[in-house]
Amino acid sequence: MSLKKNEIETFKKRLLEMKKQLGSSLKAVSDDVKTPDDSKGYSQHQADEGTDDFGQRISIEVSSKEQGMIRQIDRALEKIEEGSYGVCDLSGDDIPVKRLEAVPYATMTVAAQEKFEKGLL
Repeated sequence: MSLKKNEIETFKKRLLEMKKQLGSSLKAVSDDVKTPDDSKGYSQHQADEGTDDFGQRISIEVSSKEQGMIRQIDRALEKIEEGSYGVCDLSGDDIPVKRLEAVPYATMTVAAQEKFEKGLL
């Protein structure tokens, strides 16, 4: 099953849009974490500060996951340029179109992904 040129273009547009959205989200989180909270001071309760710190940690964790997704999107875009988009990086098998529709940045089949995550590859 090789993907048609128009299918690849559709996936490329989706990937670029996803990357743009994630980039905007990352910038917003980065700006939020870097911006000092003017309300902090002697009048703020310690529990409030703990909540603020927790919120920042969550934001940093989310941005870390988003950076990982951007790396995966970049790899998928790289595969489009190489002409190997839709082919599993590990097994060389075709990635089903249904999987690419659900996860356009997928670079492995479900079976290969499971083995990879279990450390079997």
